[in-house]
Amino acid sequence: MNTSAISYKNHRFPAQIIAHAVWLYFRFPLSLRLVEEMLLERGIIVSYETIRRWGRKFGSAYVKRLRRKKPSRKDIWHLDEVVISIAGRKHWLWRAVDQDGYVLDEIVQARRDTKAAKRLLVRLLKKQGLTPKRIVTDKLRSYGAAKRDLMPTVEHRSHKGLNNRAENSHLPLRKRERVMQGFRSAGGLQRFISVFSAIRNHFVPSNRKHSALTTHIHRIRAMAQWKAVTGAVA
Repeated sequence: MNTSAISYKNHRFPAQIIAHAVWLYFRFPLSLRLVEEMLLERGIIVSYETIRRWGRKFGSAYVKRLRRKKPSRKDIWHLDEVVISIAGRKHWLWRAVDQDGYVLDEIVQARRDTKAAKRLLVRLLKKQGLTPKRIVTDKLRSYGAAKRDLMPTVEHRSHKGLNNRAENSHLPLRKRERVMQGFRSAGGLQRFISVFSAIRNHFVPSNRKHSALTTHIHRIRAMAQWKAVTGAVA
């Protein structure tokens, strides 16, 4: 984890307020105007456009400092793609999650073919630094073709019923899509999900069953680290 401090120079609001606004926007299905209203209730007068700028400037800086889950050769990659309409045109969001529901990577592409599937796998291999134990996909043949070229020895299970973990991982973004009334550009969607999924990874416990106490402790630790990396410690 990168522990270098984030600079808030030339910003009139303190780190605590900026980090809290960014957390509200990316962590919960809230529009920028709703975040503006929630801050106003606390006596903080700031426009939704300023909150948007905070999200763009500080969101990626925050997630770079959050602790990532360590890759393992025992990991199982669940791959899936979902269609998203941007300015009236179809785009595909390709996503990979592991056996615990942790989002490994996402990429927005205009294609749904072998070239697009291969691009996702290349990014995953570079980011994770090793191959998984197994990949699980739906029946799209592009996955099999890409896998044979890039990691032929890795086991591949292709069955729609086995891939519920990846399909369910799209639901949080679908909620945000409705709140935001869609995305304006493929680049804007890519920037948003890179922060949105990283923050969700950090705060949401794995898909494994946990007791209420374990979940509570996880959230306390996640918030403590968030405050440390954002410099929002009171």
